[in-house]
Formats: sequence, structure tokens, C-alpha cells
Amino acid sequence: MTGIVVRSTGSWYDVLTDDGERVACKVKGNFRLRGIRSTNPVAVGDRVRIVRDATSAFITELFDRRNFIVRKASNLSKQSHILAANVDLALLVVTVARPSTSTTFVDRFLACAEAYRVPALLAFNKSDTLTADEHDAQMRLVQLYRRVGYDVCEISALQGLGLAELRAVIAGKTTLLAGNSGVGKSTLLNAFVPEANARTADISDVHQTGMHTTTYSELFPLPEGGGIIDIPGIKGFGTFDIHPKEVAHYFRDIFHISRDCRFHDCTHTHEPGCAVQAALADGTLAPSRYASYLSMMDDQEEGKYRAAY
Repeated sequence: MTGIVVRSTGSWYDVLTDDGERVACKVKGNFRLRGIRSTNPVAVGDRVRIVRDATSAFITELFDRRNFIVRKASNLSKQSHILAANVDLALLVVTVARPSTSTTFVDRFLACAEAYRVPALLAFNKSDTLTADEHDAQMRLVQLYRRVGYDVCEISALQGLGLAELRAVIAGKTTLLAGNSGVGKSTLLNAFVPEANARTADISDVHQTGMHTTTYSELFPLPEGGGIIDIPGIKGFGTFDIHPKEVAHYFRDIFHISRDCRFHDCTHTHEPGCAVQAALADGTLAPSRYASYLSMMDDQEEGKYRAAY
């Protein structure tokens, strides 16, 4: 019997079988993905084979993944955590205020999506609550990421602004819904899938940060086809299994500029004739993008990974 993993609590997995039955399963056997150690070798979106006996059901086989997106596990420096598998789109929800999403987080997420061949879309939420200065800051970021080559939208999940257009984009796709806690992921999920009844929480007045409401990963089907994979809010994004020489490949703007570097193996940090350094100096390359690139290069040093939920 085969099916797709639609819910993961860390120890139990709900599998929607090809016959339409939802079966609670545990993992049987030792799953590994090309030698990468993972805290969750089976993820939401995986296609699996299950076997049942009189009282239990077990996942016995993991089928090849079309793609997946992974980050470093929060407390285990040698392990990864797979956010989702077999996705058509990674929808990263961000906010410029209440709470503020850092550009480093955004750039790390986008680079990892590039590395694992997952198309990405940025959604700036809470656009209806911004002050004039905050709106100007959002517009600068919208323009920046559009110049880099990413699709960007401005929405208000609470007020419904921009959701019709976003719904049309995700229709028929399996979409990973990601972002920091507090950016409105649960509100957005409820707008698209009311029966999800995802719990929402107010922003902390003291720290202006989100409160953690989603505790496990789950795939919710969309009425128009496809589905949304909701995952717990991510506080930071530690990169995993990316070699320093590859980092620039996953920053679209830096990779394009680097074609004019004097040395083919330029690290864009100190070499003479570096086109990236020149672009940074003349304003062609955004300083925030270069800072994010350097932070990912530093990830190769032990202890440089950012903490995450």
C-alpha cells in the first residue's frame, strides 16, 4: 500500500493512501538520504510504502524525492532537518515590522531553496498595518528582490488583500508555507483552508516577536487542487551541506556578477579583480545581500549556525 505523508509529529506520521484512507504510521527501518543524517528521515510530502498488521501500520519504504528543502537541525551540528519533500513552490511569508524579518534570514532561505531546486515566492504580509516609513522600507525590499529575479507579492492575510492573486499562483501546486513565528502564516493558512483551523497568537509586546503556534508539519489540501504544507515557525535558518565554493551559485545576483571576476575560483572576499567587490562599491550589489553571502560562508565554522525552533 502506497501513499503520501500528510502529517508529521516527529514520532508518528499520517499517510494518505492512494485509496484515500488516512493511516497513522510509525517508521520501520533505517532511512537515510544519500548519507545525510537527518532528524526526520521521513517528511511531509514524501511518497512512501506502508504495511499493516492487526494493530499497527509502519512506513517501510521511502520513494525517490523529486526535491526537498532542508536546514541545519537546531541543536545537532552534524544533522539536518527536512522541512518538506516533493514541493512545487516555497512560499516565504515575511514582515517588515511586528515582527521584523531579517534580510539575512530571507537570503539564507532563498539560497537553500535554490540549492535544492525549489522555486520560491516572497509574500510581504501585514501590508495594511505599516507606517509611512515602514511602507517605504517594504518597497525597497520588494524592489530589491524583484531585481534579483524573485516573484514578490504584498498581502494582508487578515484583511484579505492580495489573496485572490496569491491563491491563483498556488492553485494546483504543493506549496511549502514558511516564515518566522508571528508573520501571519496561520492566518494565511486559515484564509486559504478554513477547515485547517490553525491557531494564531498575538505578537509579544515586549520583544515584538512571534509566538510559536504550529507544533508539527501538516499538508492541507486546497479546494482548487494542490495543497499547503504548514510547518512550525522558523527563528533562524542554519544552512546544511553547502560547500563554501557553492554558496555564490545560490545567490542569483552575485553569481551573475561573478562571471566578470578575474579568477574563476574567486571567493569575493579579498581577491584582486573581483567584480562582486566592485559591484558592492558602486552600489550595483545590495550590501544586505553581500552580508548574507558572507554569513553563509561563515557557516563552515563550527558554532556559526543560527539558533532555530
